[in-house]
Amino acid sequence: MRAMQERAYAKRGEQYLLIKSPPASGKSRALMFIALDKLNNQGLKQAIVVVPERSIGGSFADEPLTQFGFYWDWKVAPQWNLCNAPGGDEPRTAKSKVAAVRQFLASDDKVLVCTHATFRFAVEELGITAFDNRLIAIDEFHHVSSNPDNKLGSQLGAFIARDKVHLVAMTGSYFRGDSEAVLGPADEARFETVTYTYYEQLNGYQWLKSLDIGYFFYTGAYVDAVNKVLDPALKTIVHIPNVNARESLKDKQREVDEIMHGLGTWKGVDPDTGFHLVESRQGRVLKVADLVDDSDPAKRSRVLSALKDPAHKNDRDHVDVIIALGMAKEGFDWIWCEHALTIGYRSSLTEIVQIIGRATRDAKGKERSRFTNLIAEPTAEQSAVAEAVNDMLKAISASLLMEQVLAPRYEFTPKNAGPQEGFDYGEEGYKEGGYNIGVNKDTGQIHLEIAGLTKPETPEATRICKEDLNEVVTSFLQDKTALERGLFDKENTLPEELTQLRMGKIVRERYPELSDADQEAIRQHAIAAMNITQQAKLALAQADANGGGSSQGSTALIDGVRKFVNVKDLDIDLIDRINPFDAAYAVLAKAMDEKSLRQVQAAIAAKKVSLTEEEARDLSKRALQFKNERGRLPDINSADAWEKRMAEGVAAFARYRALAKSAQAQGALSNG
Repeated sequence: MRAMQERAYAKRGEQYLLIKSPPASGKSRALMFIALDKLNNQGLKQAIVVVPERSIGGSFADEPLTQFGFYWDWKVAPQWNLCNAPGGDEPRTAKSKVAAVRQFLASDDKVLVCTHATFRFAVEELGITAFDNRLIAIDEFHHVSSNPDNKLGSQLGAFIARDKVHLVAMTGSYFRGDSEAVLGPADEARFETVTYTYYEQLNGYQWLKSLDIGYFFYTGAYVDAVNKVLDPALKTIVHIPNVNARESLKDKQREVDEIMHGLGTWKGVDPDTGFHLVESRQGRVLKVADLVDDSDPAKRSRVLSALKDPAHKNDRDHVDVIIALGMAKEGFDWIWCEHALTIGYRSSLTEIVQIIGRATRDAKGKERSRFTNLIAEPTAEQSAVAEAVNDMLKAISASLLMEQVLAPRYEFTPKNAGPQEGFDYGEEGYKEGGYNIGVNKDTGQIHLEIAGLTKPETPEATRICKEDLNEVVTSFLQDKTALERGLFDKENTLPEELTQLRMGKIVRERYPELSDADQEAIRQHAIAAMNITQQAKLALAQADANGGGSSQGSTALIDGVRKFVNVKDLDIDLIDRINPFDAAYAVLAKAMDEKSLRQVQAAIAAKKVSLTEEEARDLSKRALQFKNERGRLPDINSADAWEKRMAEGVAAFARYRALAKSAQAQGALSNG
């Protein structure tokens, strides 16, 4: 088993198990191990594997696991892999598949594979009691939502309430583009979580050790700019924009033709595979698969079959470039892909993670891969500057989140809490009262001590601090106000307003059932993880700028953290005083010219508002903490900008309360 699979298998006895692990990390095989144990050792009758689309059903085909030392083989009888059955998932063809589910439940066979849609229809018709004492495994779990309108989410809630099934949920990105929660807090608390990060995945690979993420901005038509970032020497998947997107030329086939023209001279079509043959300027003939052209179903089917041909799975030279629109994303397996090039901003962060996952398969000789997002930048002539600014902010948030996902998992403790088991503190070991940084070489985790750190009080808050900080950071980075002020109003925005007020508000909204102390602990841990990642990247960038260079691969960030910690005594005040968007602004400044940045700043400045009542209330709460710590209220004339801001918040909140009392008095007089 891979490291992630070992970690998941160790929790195989749990009734409700949530596996959060990147694309290509081996979740499908992990599910096979767990399901076989539940069927053979835990008394469950059957296992039902539910996937979002038919093409992913192939991930759960027969596997001779005993050949590799496991106890049982994974077998799915052909009639029970409904992803291979004729007909789609629309209601008119669903009846036959629901009938097949009914027959399976009455049989002695053990495993069925079907789509989310088929499963929803089956539950609607057969009822939840029909699935008692069975394992239900949901692949790509981010398709589920706690929103009552999400049928699969509602059905899973009913299964959990009845408590007669086992559930294994698997996802490469436990967040949704629409910001809806995947599970409600009460249901999520029932699940045991296994988290495996991108960082651990790269750290455990034999070949692939580095993933580069780049956001590039262009003016004019994207087909004129795409060849600046499309390297024909790299195995690449190009995702062109949806026809309704601002970046689209509204003629998808013309866009494909122009991309191929940029690659070189068209030489014809391979009759066996349907791949286009394009001679590059270097004289090499590139094989280009066009998944955009849907005018001839037979032709498209030939291209798809050639891409999925298992005989060529390990053939690096089988295809060079794949051009797609809505395909080749979730579950698409091409291990040789080195570059995922996406044109136009994708509104769903989940989609971005899935696209990046196409380039993060480990393959012999593939040491680096990259994700590039090519986005239209705002210009003076553009009528939709506000839309462009919004797209850019979303792109930056996605980029920052991926940096966070790629970072090692941090283990934070208060200052001088003692060494943590499994961590290496260097040649001199752990030093009482010194600067201690420990690294777990097996998992890539980093232990850092922070003066004044609030520890979580409950097991649930402790779990969140260890397992779910990425979800907290995601919410923060998707917060438009935080992004706008952190990136483009740096001079007038105190870092504490972002780290304390905005992040504090987000934590309270995500975890309303937790105590104030636990909410504060989660806030501190999330800000610490985000800021240390950003500062480590800045330290590495500075080393490069000074000619010192930086290590390559998966150790680079750890080296950056070491440099950061060695020069600063970490404490909460320091972390709260660092703008978490500094590194993003530096990247944005390099990718755009001064004129574009000024336009963005102007568009955002036009929307500035004064202190709201909620902001004043939050500042007043921070002022109360300040008073408890220092024995006095913040001084509005203080030279410390944050102390002055808290005092302004107290004054503003007092005005809001006075206005509210005046309104109440007026109402009483009117009623009297």
